[in-house]
Amino acid sequence: MKYNFIKKGFFPLLFVVTGHFSLAQDYWQQRVEYKMDIDFDVQNHQYQGTQSIKYTNNSPDTLYNVFYHLYFNAFQPESMMDVRSRTIEDPDGRVRDRIQKLDNSQVGYHKVGKLEQDGSAVDFIIEGTVIEVELAKPIPPGEETTLNMTFESQVPVQIRRSGRNNAEGIDYSMAQWFPKLAEYDERGWHAHPYIGREFYAPWGDYEVNLTIDKNYIVAATGVLQNADEIGYGYQENGIEGKRKGKTLTWKFKAENVHDFVWAADPDYKHVIANVPGGPVLHFFYQETPETKEWEKLPELTIKAFQYIEKNFGEYPFPHYSIIQGGDGGMEYPMATLITGHRSLRSLVGVTVHEALHSWYQGLLATNESYFAWMDEGYTSYATSLTMAHVFDGEVDWFNNGSYGGYFALAKSGKEEPMSTHSDQYETNFAYGRAAYSKGAVSIAQLGYIIGEEARNKALLRYFNEWKFKHPDLNDFVRVAEKTSGLELDWYYDYWVNSTKTIDYGVGKVEEFDGNVLVELVREGALPMPMDVVVTFKDGSKKIYYAPLSIMRGEKPNETDAERVILPDWKWTHPSYNFQIEGNLDNIQSIEIDDTGLLADINRQNNKWTNK
Repeated sequence: MKYNFIKKGFFPLLFVVTGHFSLAQDYWQQRVEYKMDIDFDVQNHQYQGTQSIKYTNNSPDTLYNVFYHLYFNAFQPESMMDVRSRTIEDPDGRVRDRIQKLDNSQVGYHKVGKLEQDGSAVDFIIEGTVIEVELAKPIPPGEETTLNMTFESQVPVQIRRSGRNNAEGIDYSMAQWFPKLAEYDERGWHAHPYIGREFYAPWGDYEVNLTIDKNYIVAATGVLQNADEIGYGYQENGIEGKRKGKTLTWKFKAENVHDFVWAADPDYKHVIANVPGGPVLHFFYQETPETKEWEKLPELTIKAFQYIEKNFGEYPFPHYSIIQGGDGGMEYPMATLITGHRSLRSLVGVTVHEALHSWYQGLLATNESYFAWMDEGYTSYATSLTMAHVFDGEVDWFNNGSYGGYFALAKSGKEEPMSTHSDQYETNFAYGRAAYSKGAVSIAQLGYIIGEEARNKALLRYFNEWKFKHPDLNDFVRVAEKTSGLELDWYYDYWVNSTKTIDYGVGKVEEFDGNVLVELVREGALPMPMDVVVTFKDGSKKIYYAPLSIMRGEKPNETDAERVILPDWKWTHPSYNFQIEGNLDNIQSIEIDDTGLLADINRQNNKWTNK
């Protein structure tokens, strides 16, 4: 029987926030409006900044404190990032003990001068990478306040994501470069120290005026407001006109984003490309023998964007910039920093992956500290499909792809639940395989559970309903349930909150009372519905489908083969029997899941062959 599983009277978990109960269906999110003026000195790699933030408290709670992130303070000896990198079992090769070895001219820092709320000074203390602020006056629900700050900062040498003089010779990769207001949501403040992992911030608008040496080309989040004034045009030939004076002020504006990145180098080449009906793409890179593949990148990126917009949602911003810089690949609103000395496939791969983060995190801005796999995993899933399209190939799920990564994790003895805070995994290996591989498998395997068409519709619906917001797992599950008509909380209870694995096998196969009796055995602790493909000696196939009782329904048949819907399999029962009409001699093989979408850690027992 098919059930339309829409939970009547369903309420998600309640969270206590400053003595106030908040329900997810009463959704709200905070809002910020940044205005920053930056005076940058390229001689000593330091800058002076003034910052004004109009902060709107859309929560039901009165706020008495606020918190800021000071990310550059992580790049100092004995910081939490430094100690964590030196004591974790498998440190990131880009960090290791490099922070400990920095001298005073190489460290990063933010020093706060003045901090005021609506003109009144506030008390604050700096704890490593976080400012704790006691407000001069509370901010009631629905009210706004203005926070003004002066600060000075020093850019660290490039170690992780941000910094100066990266390995490929890019002068400045300016990510997480300003005092950034922390997020407050239904779970309260998220003022996590910066250990080197993930980010979470309020939605808002940015106006950034950057004054820097006139010889530098700047690439950034947002739209350049004064191209004519500074003698820089968004044309392929880049520099236009004669620049006067020693410095220029670049004025950028970005609307409805949750971060702002920029990069600068005097040797950037700037190329533009237009996605038909979509955004303008900007490419900034140094033209060297090592970057020769960048000449082919615009055409392939256009092809990728067209596929992504068709399958995962429309990109809503006017620009997207691919910028050589950083230490690998890292996503930011309307831009990415990537290293550029790569083969063509590697270059396109990192570009596609980071661009897709504009969907999964840039627009669907989950709290990455708790849902990194919804960011990295969904992005990795979409990257595999997009890369297959760009290079006219097949999707590699099962060998070197996400499934292989997950299987290695599941068999390693080091797996931790995906609900683990991103900074608190015992190993970088466990974090990476959980966030990227297991996260991607969560989406691919969802197609096995609810059907691939329903899964694809759910992804689009999720994007359209939750873009420009902060969705969490429950929000995605509800979208998938409404789209498929099936109950899915059981799947995520197991897949996210445990390390239990899937292992099903074909047990006894024997003739019984004129038919063939088949036994299925559940060896692993994670229950799944069963697609059992029976191939007959004449080459025909029939699918015997056993839904789980806790699904409250069944997926549609998406194959050309005849399908027999069997009685539900109760998850408490370790074995299950069903019958095939006819005698044993007519059967060639019996196989559990011939698609490979089921993440069964031992496929050796999935198939019985008649000998």
